Amino acid sequence: MKITLLGPAYPYRGGLAAFNERLARQFTDECKDIDIRTFKLQYPKIFFPGKTQYINGPAPEGIKIVRELNSINPFNWICTGLKIRKQKYDILLIRYWLPFMALCLGIVARIVKSNKYTMVISLVDNVLPHERRPGDLWLTRFFMKSIDGAVALSYTVQKEIESFRNDIPVSLTQHPLFDNYGGKIRREEALSALKLDPDYFYLLFFGFIRNYKGLDLLLKAFTNKRLRNRKVKLIVAGEFYESEVPYKTIIREGGIEDDVIFFDHFIRDEDVRFFFSGADLVVQPYKSATQSGVTQIAFQFEVPMLVTDVGGLKEIVPHEQCGYVVKPDPEVIADAIVDYLDNNRKNTFTECVKKEKGKFTWDKMTDSVTEVFYRCLLKQLIRAL
Repeated sequence: MKITLLGPAYPYRGGLAAFNERLARQFTDECKDIDIRTFKLQYPKIFFPGKTQYINGPAPEGIKIVRELNSINPFNWICTGLKIRKQKYDILLIRYWLPFMALCLGIVARIVKSNKYTMVISLVDNVLPHERRPGDLWLTRFFMKSIDGAVALSYTVQKEIESFRNDIPVSLTQHPLFDNYGGKIRREEALSALKLDPDYFYLLFFGFIRNYKGLDLLLKAFTNKRLRNRKVKLIVAGEFYESEVPYKTIIREGGIEDDVIFFDHFIRDEDVRFFFSGADLVVQPYKSATQSGVTQIAFQFEVPMLVTDVGGLKEIVPHEQCGYVVKPDPEVIADAIVDYLDNNRKNTFTECVKKEKGKFTWDKMTDSVTEVFYRCLLKQLIRAL
């Protein structure tokens, strides 16, 4: 089977690139012929809220990555589509996460599938974005009409795909473990690397900071009087993708300046293990979500989680077993944190996390892609008859 994966990869940074590279490695381990076609230009600087889109360091070994696609150049879309069309891959696997990419990816898909051979399958993170903009529905519809099948990373996403296309095969597979960040190390070693006192209990908020991720809710919860005068601190590890002023205002007015520790920059892959190995509870107070790679990093490092009951987060964290599923409300978030502390639930929840993590393997993701491929072939055969 010959596959080309269209989406972010080295030298681009972030969870999408890390996921795509790990998926390609899994396909290679299964003796599939796969390469990744990533972007020459992913986001114009004016549209990118972070400091840089790129990662330092060498390219991952054993994966063929070609920088080919320009997200805003229609002539490039046509050239890329024609090139892939000519090479007659069995599968064009497109990573879809944002309507901004819909025209680019949708046009490439249409050109490629015109060879009457290649099946276009999309691996879908989000159908519609967390922060809506004019035109999102039209752009999403344009992309969805270009694919032959899809793999959804959450039940919520599956239902959204089916609302746009009820005539294509759709498979559901949860986000696999992010095992490319290594394994768990001793808590004391991790906290030493971060220059943090091991005598404290640490909550972890991880990932870039935007309104929909609910850091403001967590900060308000952390000002709760039941959490004051305890040996507990909050680590915020991630780059601001919007103004930090509202968050710093909550911290100042709540009097928690000494209890919130910022690592307000992009966390390098090699440093991820320090944050998760040192954390006692990972908190994802999202206001909206589909699924999150942060949850799968927490499972990999065997850390209990507190998530909100939005989107797909509640689908993979068994409530009061591996952590908590609560409403996105500061008081309710504080209730769960207090319960975790007062009842010493860390060891019990951690054992559940260890058992549950076995569900999230990469072979299940590759199996879903190939399953959708064969369902597409069957549908094509039936139509031909």
